[in-house]
Amino acid sequence: MGDLNHKTKLGQPALYRILDANLDRAREGIRTIEEWFRFGLDNSEMAAECKNLRQQLAQWHSNELRMSRDTTTDVGTQLSHPSEENRESLEQVIQVNFCRVEEALRVLEEYGKVYHPNMGAAVKQMRYRVYTLESNLLAYGRHQTLQRANLYLVTSPSERLMSVVEAALQGGLKVVQYRDKDTDDHQRWKNARQLCQLCHRYNALFLVNDRVDIAIAVNADGVHLGQQDLPIAVAKQLLGPQKIVGKSTTNPEEMKLAIAEGADYIGVGPVYATPTKPDKQAAGLEYVRHAVRHASVPWFAIGGINMNNFDDVLMAGATRVAVVRSLMQAEQPTLVTQYFLSQFTRVQTLRDRQILPENTPADFS
Repeated sequence: MGDLNHKTKLGQPALYRILDANLDRAREGIRTIEEWFRFGLDNSEMAAECKNLRQQLAQWHSNELRMSRDTTTDVGTQLSHPSEENRESLEQVIQVNFCRVEEALRVLEEYGKVYHPNMGAAVKQMRYRVYTLESNLLAYGRHQTLQRANLYLVTSPSERLMSVVEAALQGGLKVVQYRDKDTDDHQRWKNARQLCQLCHRYNALFLVNDRVDIAIAVNADGVHLGQQDLPIAVAKQLLGPQKIVGKSTTNPEEMKLAIAEGADYIGVGPVYATPTKPDKQAAGLEYVRHAVRHASVPWFAIGGINMNNFDDVLMAGATRVAVVRSLMQAEQPTLVTQYFLSQFTRVQTLRDRQILPENTPADFS
């Protein structure tokens, strides 16, 4: 492939070995990622993209490069690091292999420019495709967590903020929204940063109420917007396509508009009167039933929901709820979280056994 000048010919064995080693490294890393897309996520589109990348790299892996391989004299085979010996999770396996692929592609891009006039440009485009694949995986993971979440905590200012949130996370909570209208920005940023780290330690989503700037500053998973906040499209443009944007809705018209504008999820309520939204009239269970029939994105019933009325909300057809005081004011947030989650499991079991039909209306309570 290509005419090499005199200087290149002198370094040809080393060049060939560099290209061979990094083609192997990139292809092996992509195959590791591909297997997760195929068997772990059942995502045929991303698995196909990995396969396509491997096949394109294979076209550059010529016999002349393979024949340059000399493992016995390669000093790199003796190099290792303790971090390479263990993997703590499946997520780490994927993350490490994305890093390996991206590093190998960068090496191939630079040395490939010497090997063949087209190789550098071709590998550069592949590197960008791998970046996109990694971003899509992050977005996919966030949306899968959102889709599976039944319980969503909206925080309120509290001296026990961190301890309550961590206790709820220990109980199985998977979505936390940081809401604080009154604290100064510097303290809000500090709280958001600490909460974000805490949520990610428990593989939970962390969202910021209203403030796109704070969400960006702490690398939150997204934002939750009210009716008077930034348009959804603007928030997505600022945050990037891999982040989550949710929106509060209080009636069918707002629901329809939020979904049309691209909300990743919506809040449905307030179901009951709540001091969190003193200016909002309760939408009632009828709005929950409307969401059952018409919402095409994940939705969370919210507003005044507690252990006393929780069953009524579930029987109206809700499969996800958001709470504030029920957890923020709980003496034992872990146990309360576990109680809520166990009730979701109970109702879903009844539906699976067809004792209750899917999206059960209130008369079944």
